[in-house]
Amino acid sequence: MVYYKKLDNGVRLVVNKMNALLSVTMGIIVRTGAAQESDKEDGISHFIEHMLFKGTKRRTAYQISDEMDRIGGQMNAFTAKDITCYYAKSTTAHASEAFEILSDLFLESVFPEEEMVREKGVVIEEINMNEDTPDDLCLDLLANAYFGERGYGRTILGSRENVAGFTVDDIKDYMDKHYVPDDIVISMAGNINVKLAEELVLKFFGGLKAKPSAHKQVKVELAAKSLIKKKDIEQVHIGIAFPSVARYGEYYDATQILNAILGGSMSSRLFQTVREKLGLAYTVYSYLTAYAEAGALSVYAGVNAGKYVESAEAILGCIEDLKKKNISEDEFVRGKEQLISSSVYAQESTSSQMLLFGKEMIYNDRVYNFEERVQQITDVTLDDVKAAVEINFDSSKAACSLVGAADKPLKLF
Repeated sequence: MVYYKKLDNGVRLVVNKMNALLSVTMGIIVRTGAAQESDKEDGISHFIEHMLFKGTKRRTAYQISDEMDRIGGQMNAFTAKDITCYYAKSTTAHASEAFEILSDLFLESVFPEEEMVREKGVVIEEINMNEDTPDDLCLDLLANAYFGERGYGRTILGSRENVAGFTVDDIKDYMDKHYVPDDIVISMAGNINVKLAEELVLKFFGGLKAKPSAHKQVKVELAAKSLIKKKDIEQVHIGIAFPSVARYGEYYDATQILNAILGGSMSSRLFQTVREKLGLAYTVYSYLTAYAEAGALSVYAGVNAGKYVESAEAILGCIEDLKKKNISEDEFVRGKEQLISSSVYAQESTSSQMLLFGKEMIYNDRVYNFEERVQQITDVTLDDVKAAVEINFDSSKAACSLVGAADKPLKLF
C-alpha cells in the first residue's frame, strides 16, 4: 500500500506500507547538494549534514544519539551531488519517538560554537582520509575532469579552507535558501500506520512557512580533461568517463543494461578480460551516473603501477569491441535480468524503499511504481541496447583521471 500527501506548505509525504515487517525507515530528503553550491559555499551541504547532529534547542549532541539508542533505533545522513538525506530506522513500536528525534535535529538545530569548531576538525580529517583513499580520490578527480570545477564536478566534502571558514550565519543563510518546504520530501517505508505517519508529519512539518524554491538547473559544460594526481603508492587508479544519458531520458534503461554488459558484474566484459584473462586488476568495473541535466558512463580500475598503460589499453579495447555492437542475446538477457533483480531486491529493504520512493518524488514529483519500473526494463530490446552504444562512447568528449605513480596521461582512442 502506497500513500501520498502534499501539505499546504509544499512538504510532500510518501509512505510505502510493508505489513509483513516489524520496522520502518523514515527519511527527510532535501533537494540540494554539492552541485547547488557556489564557490564560497563549496562543501557546506555536507558540513550542514554533520552539524544537524550536534545539538538542538532541547537536546545536546549526546542526547540525540543516546535517546535514539535507548529505543534501539539507528540514525544517519548522507550528502550527494543533488540531494541531502537524513534518516532513521526503528521498530514499528518506536516509530513516533524516532521520527520526533529526527525532526528535532532537522528543524531545531542550534549550531553550538564549540561543536562548530570540533566538527570542522572532523570534516577536515574526512577530507584527509579521502586524500589517502586513492580509489575515492580517483573518482572525485574523474568528476572534475569530466564536469569541470563546478556543478557536478564539485567534491561533496569541499575544501579544507572553505570548511575552516564556515560560520553559523553561512549555515543559516544556506538552509534558509534551500531547506524550504517545496524542496523537502519525507519518505517512509516499512510497517507504519499511514494515519500515524500523516499525523507526525503534520505535527512537526505542517507549521513550516511556504517559501519559493531556490533550486536551479545545474549548468553542464563538459570539461573533457585528463587529470593526474601523483602519489607514491603501489597501484595506479584509473578513471575514464564518457558522455551518457540524463536520468530517465531516452535509452536510460538500455544504457543500464549496456553498463551491465560492459562492467557491471563478474560476467561482464571488463571483469572477464582485464581481471580474469589478463590478470591486470583486482578491481575493475563500470557504472552509470545520471543526473537531471547530463550523465556519464564511467570505468574504474586499480592496477599495477608498471602496467597502467597496458591496463588502460585493455579497457579501451573492450569498449572498442563493444562499439562494434557485437552484443549477444545471452549477454543482453543476462544484463536485463541483473537490472530487474536489483529492483526486486530493493523491495525487501526498508532503507532502499525509503530512498527509491523519496528520490522519485524529489526528482519527478510522482510516486514510485515498482510494476511500471519492471515493465520499462522488460520492454527494452537488444536493438535498444545497440542504439545506446551509439550515444555512449564519444571519445572526443571523454575524460580520464589517474592517481598513483603515473608519469603521463592516457591517450583515449
